[in-house]
Amino acid sequence: MIMNKPNIDRTATDRKSTNRPKTASRTRSIAFVGLSIALIAVSAWITIPLGPIPFTLQMLSISFLIYALRPTEAIAAIYGYVVLGAIGVPVFSGMRGGIGVIMGPTGGFIAGYLIGVPLAVGLLYVIRRLSEKRAANAQAVSADSPATAENAVFSSDGAGAVTAGKLGSSHEGSYRVHKTSFIGMIRNCGWGIVAGLIFVAVSYAIGTIQYTFVAHVGVEVALAACVIPFVVPDIIKVILGVACAQAVVSALGLRDKE
Repeated sequence: MIMNKPNIDRTATDRKSTNRPKTASRTRSIAFVGLSIALIAVSAWITIPLGPIPFTLQMLSISFLIYALRPTEAIAAIYGYVVLGAIGVPVFSGMRGGIGVIMGPTGGFIAGYLIGVPLAVGLLYVIRRLSEKRAANAQAVSADSPATAENAVFSSDGAGAVTAGKLGSSHEGSYRVHKTSFIGMIRNCGWGIVAGLIFVAVSYAIGTIQYTFVAHVGVEVALAACVIPFVVPDIIKVILGVACAQAVVSALGLRDKE
């Protein structure tokens, strides 16, 4: 029994070292979710009155989070934000809070976040997993061709995809890597914008439906008051949010830690 003690101690040490990355990752996620809820709240407080729906920066901040965070983190942040507002914490526009805001004429636009964000992050998750699968297939093909692999360069396109190309010279290889990475980044941003627009469209749809029922107006009136004035500004905010998120993801290497 005494001779086996070092093995037991070593096993316990290995378990502790294995749990450390998981604990660090969990702590990181909790911190990101908390900061994200604060960011959404602050962006809602920056308000410019414009009809029944005020102009805020929420679409920008939420589009940023959809692209930058892990799917579970983004969903937890948006649900946490709505729940805090529903129980009375003044996190909604104009520093309002309470279930009455969500049940009111314009509350559907907030309730739409609960469906729009999961749909948006779900799309990005599928796109990234498909890209990783293509990357694995590309590496498998190159491994089966040793002659090609000796002169090949692999570069990430930012979503996990890998491109192989012949190296004529170090300059040509470097150019190919940078070109492929740039194209991959543009592609990723494009999908991020599509996801952000899906989120906005869902929020518009649910918000318009609730506004027509609660305010007792027609769909045309609801669209004219609550949607049409915001379409162009919200598209711009989605593009800016994704661009900022891409810069943060590239600088901090968040995608590498997923």
